[in-house]
Amino acid sequence: MLGIGKITFFKRISQLFKKGLPEQLSDVPFILTSIGLSNSQQSRFFEVSYLHFEPMLDWLNAADQQNSIIAYCDVDYPLLLKQISSPPSLLFVTGNQQLLHSPQIAMVGSREFSEYGAQWGRYFAGELAINGLTITSGLALGLDAICHRGALEVSGNTIAVLGSGNANITPKANLRLANDILAQNGVIVSEFSPFEAARPEYFPRRNRIISGLSLGTFVVEASEKSGSLITARYALEQNRDVFALPGNIDNENCNGTHSLIKQGAYLVTKPTDILEHYCGYLSTVNMQQHESSKQTNSILYPEIFAVIHHQPIAIDLIAEQLNLTIPEVTSKLLDMELEGLIKTSTGGYIRNRTL
Repeated sequence: MLGIGKITFFKRISQLFKKGLPEQLSDVPFILTSIGLSNSQQSRFFEVSYLHFEPMLDWLNAADQQNSIIAYCDVDYPLLLKQISSPPSLLFVTGNQQLLHSPQIAMVGSREFSEYGAQWGRYFAGELAINGLTITSGLALGLDAICHRGALEVSGNTIAVLGSGNANITPKANLRLANDILAQNGVIVSEFSPFEAARPEYFPRRNRIISGLSLGTFVVEASEKSGSLITARYALEQNRDVFALPGNIDNENCNGTHSLIKQGAYLVTKPTDILEHYCGYLSTVNMQQHESSKQTNSILYPEIFAVIHHQPIAIDLIAEQLNLTIPEVTSKLLDMELEGLIKTSTGGYIRNRTL
């Protein structure tokens, strides 16, 4: 930007506003000199055409959307994001911008996911959202979208950070999800101008904002090459917590999360593993009440449910493990399937991912 760093530019503007602007704003060169722009930089400033900003102003004034711009020097700029090494100088925001100041947990994972990752991503997103954490993710295909949905399904808060402009939602397949987030008082945010198209190099930049807005980053399921591990690395650089969900050792989608755990990430097996880290930000009473209510919910045939997981298991193996006859197991499995607890799959039964 005009040959100087964006952050420096906005800091200088902030300092100028604190000193007070002259009554006559027509003296633009004086203002530009006051914020430290050289003669050559001022010349470049005047070369910028108004047509460059006109579409952005139209976007800001759109009557059917709640659009705004937050600059680094604004009091509305998220405090946690301000603390990272390379905060964006501008945030383009659609929706409830106050949500950017809420306690957030970043939930990320691979685009390619297993039944295991889908079920637990959705479950944890719902539980954490119910207990007061805003779910922040990247609106990507796969587990990002599942975590957003998990929060929405319990009327929780969620924030989508884009690798494109707000008026150019990417991927298009998640346009409906983006609209649902806004309809439920959520927010969409980007550092890119509203009509900017997505580029591969934008997504790592987006990931630093996801982790930068959040108290911690929770990686649900990730292969060793997953982009979600970039978010985890940013979180570590930003001195934020990193959590990871363990999975089956023969599931390649879990190799990345297992690697994080080996490197010191917090191993997560239940929502309270995360919630207890942030009890100062949340209502512990609400957390305890919700956890106790979950424990009192009965599951049909819990002894059978306990041996059915996310890899198919055959009826004869279930009967053998529980010392029951196959007809007994078959009858109970039918009842459980009708209740929506399990479903048939190639090779046997698995838990229902929508639970």
